[in-house]
Amino acid sequence: MKLSMLWTSAVAVLVATPLAAQQQDDPYLWLEEVEAPQALEWVTERSAETAAKLEAHPAFQDIYERNLAILNSTDRIPYVSIMGSYVYNFWQDADHEKGIWRRTSLADYVSPSPTWEVVLDLDALSAAEGENWVWKGANCLYPVYTTCVVDLSRGGGDATVVREFDAATRQFVEGGFYLPEAKGGVSWLDDNTLYVGTDFGEGSLTTSGYPRIAKRWRRGTQLGEAETVFQGAVTDVGIWGGVQHTPEGRYEIVTRAVTFYTSETHLRRGNEMVKLDLPADATPVGVFKKQLLVQLKSDWIVGGNTYPQGALLSIGVDRFLAGSKDFTVIVAPDERSSISGVRTTKNLLLVTMLENVRSSLHEYRLQDGVWTRTPVDMPAFGTIRLGGADENSDTYFINFESFLIPSSLYVATNTGGPTMVKQVKSLPAFFDADPFTAQQFEATSKDGTQIPYFVVHRRDLKLDGTNPTLLYGYGGFEISMEPSYSATIGSAWLSRGGVYVLANLRGGGEFGPRWHQSALKENRQRAYDDFIAVAQDLIARQITSPARLGIRGGSNGGLLVGAAFTQRPDLFGAVVCRVPLLDMKRYNKLLAGASWMAEYGNPDVPEEWEYIRRYSPYHNVHADRAYPQVLFITSTRDDRVHPGHARKMVAKMTDQGHDVFYYENTEGGHAAATTNRQRAYMSALEFAYLWQQVGGN
Repeated sequence: MKLSMLWTSAVAVLVATPLAAQQQDDPYLWLEEVEAPQALEWVTERSAETAAKLEAHPAFQDIYERNLAILNSTDRIPYVSIMGSYVYNFWQDADHEKGIWRRTSLADYVSPSPTWEVVLDLDALSAAEGENWVWKGANCLYPVYTTCVVDLSRGGGDATVVREFDAATRQFVEGGFYLPEAKGGVSWLDDNTLYVGTDFGEGSLTTSGYPRIAKRWRRGTQLGEAETVFQGAVTDVGIWGGVQHTPEGRYEIVTRAVTFYTSETHLRRGNEMVKLDLPADATPVGVFKKQLLVQLKSDWIVGGNTYPQGALLSIGVDRFLAGSKDFTVIVAPDERSSISGVRTTKNLLLVTMLENVRSSLHEYRLQDGVWTRTPVDMPAFGTIRLGGADENSDTYFINFESFLIPSSLYVATNTGGPTMVKQVKSLPAFFDADPFTAQQFEATSKDGTQIPYFVVHRRDLKLDGTNPTLLYGYGGFEISMEPSYSATIGSAWLSRGGVYVLANLRGGGEFGPRWHQSALKENRQRAYDDFIAVAQDLIARQITSPARLGIRGGSNGGLLVGAAFTQRPDLFGAVVCRVPLLDMKRYNKLLAGASWMAEYGNPDVPEEWEYIRRYSPYHNVHADRAYPQVLFITSTRDDRVHPGHARKMVAKMTDQGHDVFYYENTEGGHAAATTNRQRAYMSALEFAYLWQQVGGN
């Protein structure tokens, strides 16, 4: 069972100020009108130009065909969730471009050739209904998991249509629960009741575009008749209500996200929602064995005790509600470690740790009020991620991978003694990794901070500055960049002579909340300084040179590479800027942008705009500077980061006389692609571009 406080990924609506009022200051505002004919004509022309140029590169077709073969390979690992007596998987391949939701038994799944039962075929559904449905997941009722709702997106955006589905009959329920396209989420209370967050009509959304109201909706009643459980402020990020089902009981929870990193958690007791007395930046992870689990983002001094930043704590729910603050510290990371994942089975609390960006896994068992820890023996020097777990037994899945070791899936089973771990599936080697090695280095950032990074390269690498090198980074939202096996990078980049680099920048979560918080708001420039420092270190080590160094990033990473190339265009020969934020003056007015002000700051506050404007790529690109020939990629259906960011940046740079590439997929959402064919194509465009710019061909 995955523990979370039911935070539902949602898409915000466009909150735009009248264009005419700001047109004088920004002549490209018309490109923010996503589906306006004039804007789409501009998009079509520029995308066609870029596609023609990059498809003509000698490497394009081979990379595309290899990528597609990898993505469609039936040898891929079908990752599953355990629900009742079945394991469920969503699968896409050449015969199922939109995908199938399928299931089998656990015993059959771990066999060499499982037999799958198709539960829902999205290709058939799309054809029958004349819709471009994209799978966004299913929510099924514990403990039988046959009463479900599925989330279907038109074209891949975050906004979904919610429809009730019977997994036993494999049919949509006639007259069942249904929500029209909106952002938000639902959670089952019982067979006849849902917790609902959606667009209930005027005034029901926050300025970030997320639900402001949580309701309980009874079967057979109209949505407008649903019971209001909680209402937040219009300036909140959002309100999410839901239910955590455990073997010991169920817990009705409402999370009020005041900002992206501060929240209130309310737990239902009888007919009352009781606010939990926790620090605003603490994260209630969930309830396990009637223990409330809480992860701290800052030191907490309470009840005569000091609980350290980053720690995972527990306390009995009833004792806590009665006023006790005598927590037990389960895990207390140090300055070079952090908790990367928490999950539970029936009797085990599973915790993955990052220690200097290397993974370990630990089982915790609660016995007579005391937590005991047992390390799980796994391969060293790679990334461990927890997969599906069974709340009715102590069976769970573990995925292990590294840059050069293909992903392997293990099943772990505990029956009261030592946990037995067995490898049951493995990804084939899609490229020959034998000639390569991975190393970890550190670069010194502008303020003296040591920034770790990984380099994957041939063992016989010549340190002469001529190696085509691709540097990837993110540096935001406490998201860690960990070693992973990428068949496409291996095939399209490493095997063709490239070097791959992964940077662990401040703003991420590699070393816990402190690492993240050190690059927030007025300190945002630190993440960009870190990235630039890694680039400089690669050049100083003669691994590469500016003419042979490409950088790549998406979303917040798109902002990262946008800031990097506008600040230090002399360091880079290529820039892949995917689904990026770039106009940091208006980001909080576009789609979900207002929810990220806790990360970047509020550009409408003069003091905060003063530091934001210094790195905002859209405001720091100039006609009299020479820049790399950047490739910008976005999606018309991206309803999380507005495509206007990339569109306007391209228009501005083009009018300044800079030569850039631009490609906008008409569907795909924030991922910029929805099918394997699209994913293979977009990747081939990027790598053809990189080889053209920094590969010397």
